[in-house]
Amino acid sequence: MIGKVLVANRGEIAVRVLRTCRELGLETVAVFSEADREAPHVRYADEAYYIGSPPAQESYLRGERIIQVALEAGAQAIHPGYGFLAESPHFARACAEAGLIFVGPRPETMELLGDKAAARRLARRLRLPLLPGTDRVLDDAEMLTAAERIGYPVLVKAVSGGGGVGIRVAHSRAELEAAIPLARREAQVAFGDGALYLERLIEHVRHIEVQLLADGHGHIIHLGERECSIQRRHQKLIEEAPSRALSPQLRRRICRAAVRVGRAVGYVGAGTVEFLLDPGGNFYFLEVNPRLQVEHTVTEAITGVDIVKEQLRIAAGRELRYTQKDVRPRGWALECRILAEDPARDFIPCTGRITYLREPGGPGVRVDSGVCEGLTITPYYDSLLAKLVAWGETRGVAIVRMRRALAEYQIHGVITNLDLHRALLDSHRFFGGQFHTRFLEERFAPTEPGEEECLAAALTAVLLDWRRRTGAWAGEERAVGRWKMLGRWDLHRGGGW
Repeated sequence: MIGKVLVANRGEIAVRVLRTCRELGLETVAVFSEADREAPHVRYADEAYYIGSPPAQESYLRGERIIQVALEAGAQAIHPGYGFLAESPHFARACAEAGLIFVGPRPETMELLGDKAAARRLARRLRLPLLPGTDRVLDDAEMLTAAERIGYPVLVKAVSGGGGVGIRVAHSRAELEAAIPLARREAQVAFGDGALYLERLIEHVRHIEVQLLADGHGHIIHLGERECSIQRRHQKLIEEAPSRALSPQLRRRICRAAVRVGRAVGYVGAGTVEFLLDPGGNFYFLEVNPRLQVEHTVTEAITGVDIVKEQLRIAAGRELRYTQKDVRPRGWALECRILAEDPARDFIPCTGRITYLREPGGPGVRVDSGVCEGLTITPYYDSLLAKLVAWGETRGVAIVRMRRALAEYQIHGVITNLDLHRALLDSHRFFGGQFHTRFLEERFAPTEPGEEECLAAALTAVLLDWRRRTGAWAGEERAVGRWKMLGRWDLHRGGGW
């Protein structure tokens, strides 16, 4: 039985897990570093324990200290969220040895799937489509030889970890020679493992992932797919479910492939199988994330399944409450990751104190937030502040709602990417579903506005204000924006996208 849960994380994901625990009637325990004393997750939990100084290595990555806190607090389970210790088989084993339940997959499953080269070997055995690449760890000389066989351009990728860390693109042997030590060093610092492998780079692909749920009694289902193609630096910015790029037939094929992977490893818990989709409609196995994903919210929005609740039920030894026939996605959902970073300065992370915060609400809008007014954003952790989710009966309605929610969202005191999201949602190509993983780099290269642009914007604002005050619009047919027209069209004609 689970009666008390320790959440070994911070920010929005800690608050999100704590909320589900409260709905289930479970007592909760939070942990915090010195930098997070006033953070919302600390205030929300029933109990909170200090675990160290701000650097993650001295706080949220201290597995032994977190286990000690769980035992002192009388918790029966530890939920790792995502990041930090969520994919650590060593931590999962340590939890079991201490008599605690780790809310996640088995350690041996994490070891297998955490090694991206080993996951490729598994996919090859299952005869899943794979991009040309290497299935084992190579030294520098072997990588140069393998690249000639694979063909340029190639991706140099870290065997461990994720989140776009330890990835470099090489279009030639010279670029590869320069990329290898950089990727190896980055992977060593981030994951403690500098092992690398190669994968052929295909341009203009889309990123598709399938959400799995599996219990310890042999039952496994999928909750459909998500599209995560709007990215920067191989890290996701906007996710949506379902994907407009998949036909019903292709959707069935890709979801069945994901379930095959889960069955092959005896997966237990919530996990995600990721694929790439090329312009010709061919999909390729990419990797498996044996944890809760940041973007699980859009799947929850269209299925009505609380994935965190299912994680906790599975961890307690219960069977899935759903069969595959019970999963009936409805509508469309989008998620925008609200980050403390400056798109105009190469997405550099930003710090500062939040002096004013106004979060959106209303029909079909959900905000998973880890911040509050007065909170200081520090340089020690990921720049994710919150996740904004919008649901609609159609993709068009979801986009209109997201645009409305973004217009309502206000954060003062720290630079964020809210304006970038507004620009992306205003893009004709995004609206038409005409994008890929390089869309942001190719179509959106934000820069600081120049003097002439600032002057033009100021003059336009003055002119519009003058026209309003003098009634210069009287008798004219006012222009109606395309987004307003979209909302009206959907309301009166029931159209969809």
